[in-house]
Amino acid sequence: MGKKIAIIGGGNLGSAIAEGLLHGKFSKPSEITVTKRNTSTLQGLKKAGVQVTSDNQAAVRESEVIILAVKPFQVAEVLGGIKKELTSKKILISVVTGVLISEMEEVAGKKLPYFRAMPNTAIAIRESMTCICSRQADADTVGYVNDLFRNLGEVVTIDEKLMEAATVLAACGTAFAMRYIRANIQGGIEIGFDATTASLIAAQTVKGAAELLLKKGTHPEHEIDKVTTPKGCTIAGLNEMEHQGFSSSLIRGVVASYKKIERD
Repeated sequence: MGKKIAIIGGGNLGSAIAEGLLHGKFSKPSEITVTKRNTSTLQGLKKAGVQVTSDNQAAVRESEVIILAVKPFQVAEVLGGIKKELTSKKILISVVTGVLISEMEEVAGKKLPYFRAMPNTAIAIRESMTCICSRQADADTVGYVNDLFRNLGEVVTIDEKLMEAATVLAACGTAFAMRYIRANIQGGIEIGFDATTASLIAAQTVKGAAELLLKKGTHPEHEIDKVTTPKGCTIAGLNEMEHQGFSSSLIRGVVASYKKIERD
């Protein structure tokens, strides 16, 4: 797309974004700069042609798109250190949990396009579900940022007031799904499979179920009805799970995570 991108914070998420942009051919290696205090952990990106530096100011100065990928407690310090380099022609994108656009704007003290994006860990394989909100961004800029993250998975635009909920549903949701898969594997071992085979069957089955919903646009209950025959084994298993509070515990878990993120 031609824009130079600076990723401020080359940790797991920042590095995954850089790798995804390269693998999806959204950016050339020379168009990406990744910063980190200790650049020794970024040698893989450096070998791929990505610019690696510990100088945040220089990275921002030479880039058009700034992706802030630091820890929440570092945002004020990092933004304060680069605000002189931020101009109205820059695009500032935060992938930091819990930091409001208004808080970034207050520290930066500049009028420019601000974005918050909430990806999840599947961004490492370009299968993220990323929720995005923005302020002071025109349609072209919004389109560009959506395209950037669409290169890393699926994208949905939401109101900023839903960003914490998005964190729970999309980011915490990855852990919730993993816990279901782990339990399914354990059940599979108990009924006769070895761990490797049970892992493959459980993971691929969940992947296939998700793809059915995404590609066909159907409701989960519609797909459930297709495999629940009268007096069958599927409905017997589903009913036992519901008797044990399966759906209720999942819903309560989602709400508990949301209350925790709201409180903190």
